[in-house]
Amino acid sequence: MSACVPTRATDPSDSHHTRRAHPPHSPPPSPSPPRRFRIAGADVSASIAVFLIALPLSLGIALATGAPLQAGLVAAAVGGIVAGRLGGSPLQVSGPAAGLTVVTADLIHRYGWRTTCAITVLAGVVQLGLGCLRVARTALAVSPAIVHGMLAGIGVTIAVAQLHIVLGGTPQSSVLDNLRALPAQLAHLQPAAVSVSVLTLALLFLWPRVPGRAGQFLRRIPAALVAVAGATAAACLAGLTVPRVDLPSWSSHALAGLPEGPVLGLAAAVLTTTLVCSVQSLLGAVAVDKLASGRPDLIAASSGPGHDTRVGRSDLDRELLGQGAANIVSGSLGGLPVAGVAVRSSANVQAGAVSRNSTMLHGVLVVIAALLMVPLLEFIPLASLAALVMAVGIQMVSLHHIRTVTRHREVLVYAVTTLGVVVFGVLEGVTLGIAVAVGVALHRLTRTRITHDEREGIHHVHVRGQLTFLAVPRLSRALHLVPQGAAVVVELDGSFMDHAAFESLQHWQKTHTAQGGSVELTGRRPGTRIAEPSDAADCRCRPWTAWRNHQCERPLTGQEAADTPVPGEPGAPGAPGGTLATPGSSGHELARGISAFQRNTAPIVRGELARLAREGQQPDQLFLTCADSRLVTSMITSSGPGDLFVVRNVGNLVPPPGEESGDDSVAAAIEYAVDVLKVRSITVCGHSGCGAMQALLNSEPGGARTPLKRWLRHGLPSLERMADAGRPWAGLAGRAPADAVEQLCLTNVVQQLEHLRAHESVSRALREGALELQGMYFHVGEAQAYLLTGADGDGLFEHVEAAADLPA
Repeated sequence: MSACVPTRATDPSDSHHTRRAHPPHSPPPSPSPPRRFRIAGADVSASIAVFLIALPLSLGIALATGAPLQAGLVAAAVGGIVAGRLGGSPLQVSGPAAGLTVVTADLIHRYGWRTTCAITVLAGVVQLGLGCLRVARTALAVSPAIVHGMLAGIGVTIAVAQLHIVLGGTPQSSVLDNLRALPAQLAHLQPAAVSVSVLTLALLFLWPRVPGRAGQFLRRIPAALVAVAGATAAACLAGLTVPRVDLPSWSSHALAGLPEGPVLGLAAAVLTTTLVCSVQSLLGAVAVDKLASGRPDLIAASSGPGHDTRVGRSDLDRELLGQGAANIVSGSLGGLPVAGVAVRSSANVQAGAVSRNSTMLHGVLVVIAALLMVPLLEFIPLASLAALVMAVGIQMVSLHHIRTVTRHREVLVYAVTTLGVVVFGVLEGVTLGIAVAVGVALHRLTRTRITHDEREGIHHVHVRGQLTFLAVPRLSRALHLVPQGAAVVVELDGSFMDHAAFESLQHWQKTHTAQGGSVELTGRRPGTRIAEPSDAADCRCRPWTAWRNHQCERPLTGQEAADTPVPGEPGAPGAPGGTLATPGSSGHELARGISAFQRNTAPIVRGELARLAREGQQPDQLFLTCADSRLVTSMITSSGPGDLFVVRNVGNLVPPPGEESGDDSVAAAIEYAVDVLKVRSITVCGHSGCGAMQALLNSEPGGARTPLKRWLRHGLPSLERMADAGRPWAGLAGRAPADAVEQLCLTNVVQQLEHLRAHESVSRALREGALELQGMYFHVGEAQAYLLTGADGDGLFEHVEAAADLPA
């Protein structure tokens, strides 16, 4: 039986150093010099930045839980060193998290500090077991609405509790008690504590907004450190008498003891701590992967000497093992529970960290501060730490998350989870959220509308929604309203039919036909038929053909063809009493498509489009691509209304700024997208078989200056770039370009990104860090998307995996 230990990432250089036996009777090879351990300068600077954020937050979170203040420092140090060394997400920073504040405070209130430490140890053991079972990705199956609701509920609880300390009082044990005690607290304000808190909040929110070049330099200092240090200095200079940090001697620090309390209560406490720690850490690891993917320098930098782990996608099972080990050590040493922390992790990535050394070094710095900086830490007012943690709690109620769950119609799940956490507790709130999420999913599955009506002697049964066994009784009632021998059309408007519904429908169809009636089973529009079992061999369905109004069809019989209206005749489209044209007719593609939209798609998207009409468009990115009809941007990017601001032109060209030739439309779209819509990214997408690139390759000097030739001159720099022998060619991962046209298509994307950077609005947004540029290549024949991952100028297009575990 193999032992379960954290796996270590393999150094890519190991494959080039396989062990070989030296020939017999020859001297053994001289031993290679020992490899020197080095820490990159980027890791050192990143660790300092993270340490400056972690120090005040760790003390503030310990204060909010009611634990000894040293417990926050212990958790920060252990999270950095142990979880940083053993975890599967090299750039994620672990430590005491605001999301655990409510859970830990409740445990301390119920069982005392020493038992809380024991619960932390047991939670770490459970995490180790879950990591050995490799179930980490199961935690990601929890609805984001539940996770966001849990964090929002915890944020509300933290903010309400810390508000009492900000006002100079003492918080109660529950949110409801804190709310009831708030009027009395407002009547007995402590001016000194309020002043320190207001100054802390002012510095915290104004520091990142310092303008000018001085602001760019000053913003490198974390706002949390500036806020606490500024408030502390002001309180000392003004001689304010306020409660301050009190760090007892480490010799009296309480360690974990044997758990005392009811077994079921302790088991629930361990389960709650495990759940919150694990979910927050795993979701944080996925978020760090997203941040790291925006830094293509990470892979190249981290594979150099001195880096023990190559930075790639997080190993979530190993991350769970690392978090479990950290909680065991932290609880044993009298520290708070440990989890991945979003604020410190994002700061670590943005500060330029290239390996796990930055996370570990930040833990070492916390240890040094805890041992040598105690006299300085004891000057910090408690009101300043409370204000800092209260601000963190407020930020946990994210408006972006609320808009997201609203867009996906999961507000009820979010609201119930939030209220459950606030009123009852974390475990109870999450349980309520899961129950509501399951109920909502079942409601959506069973929400099938079945209607029956009669028009011109023909009975119509319309089924809208998923046809499962739960809807069979309603379907049977509607079908039995059709009299014997009548003509009936059954229109199935849904994407799924289970076996029970299929058998029920087929049985009724055979019975009704045997009694002299006629049955027509249609898909999403009149005139198309769902294939019978005997027609299965003739079915030519292929995925994603909705834009051609496609359904599985069987050939019309001679009588059916004779009954089909001819355009322009009575009963045909456009004539009085006419209907839509049949699939085989021509000239009415647009009308048929619009009709299908109005009947099937419009009812689904009407609510979302009404919201967009009220709020205006707020796209996340500008998508600049070719006018080729084979590029369906919404299909390739899985986007919907309001997601993309799309600009299309022949050859996906971006004219350089300053061109005086009437080509301002692209520049105007770029300026509008960046300055008005505030898009966060711009993607230039090329594609295979581009006619514009073929025309560029075949172009000859001279000849008539047609509008097409005048436009394609903006692609000439791409030709020159490809012909420049001093520049490496852009390429595809895994294979060489098929021909010169594909090579030019790839080169053109890189060149147009260079043109894009020259536009003033784009360059300004890039300098401010508010915008990122992306290159993309879509191979039409392979239906494969590639993203540009190389550095500025030239790079490699890597294919995007069709994997279920890609972060959302």
